[in-house]
Amino acid sequence: MAKPLLYGAHYSVYVRIARMALEEKGVDYELVPLDIFAAEGIPPWYLEHHPFARIPAFEHDGFRLFETGAIARYIDEAFAGPALQPSDTRCRARMNQIIGMLDAYAYRAMVWNVAVERLEKAAPDETLIARGISQAETVLRTLVSLSTPGPWLLGNQLTLADLHAASIIGYFLKVAEGRKLLVRFPEIRDWYGRVAVRPSFARTEKAA
Repeated sequence: MAKPLLYGAHYSVYVRIARMALEEKGVDYELVPLDIFAAEGIPPWYLEHHPFARIPAFEHDGFRLFETGAIARYIDEAFAGPALQPSDTRCRARMNQIIGMLDAYAYRAMVWNVAVERLEKAAPDETLIARGISQAETVLRTLVSLSTPGPWLLGNQLTLADLHAASIIGYFLKVAEGRKLLVRFPEIRDWYGRVAVRPSFARTEKAA
């Protein structure tokens, strides 16, 4: 069986989510470098993999996918290894709710409006950063309310929700504002401390 191919850049939050899923399942894969911000633009061949020219895209034995949620769920179901989705219907629904919440409300606020704005802009928009921090506070508070007692967000089982949250929050913590806010949420701070020492997190910090 051919080695799965994941197209994308190591700096991408969503590429990292897919990579963490592959690492947690123990899958030998190849990260095919694809920088959507490259000066020369997106290579035309990539549009066959992702018609909207985003990352990641995925290929396994001729089967192609784009969208991180679909990729991560396929990885969990197609490969041997520990299950990353709960078998219980309500718990699985909660996992999907958390992932959906992070996509809709956390990614833009935490990654782009705070971290990228602070790290990449010569003259950061402080109003945008302040709005991002306010939204991030709501996200973290909601994450606490949706979590189940235990080491992971949904109790004793590490799930795709943990991988999703770890990648987004990990980027948020690149800046002082993110680190300062996380201190106010000890449950999430302690959870992050556990997920951040997993091999899947360490191995996806940079390019494979």
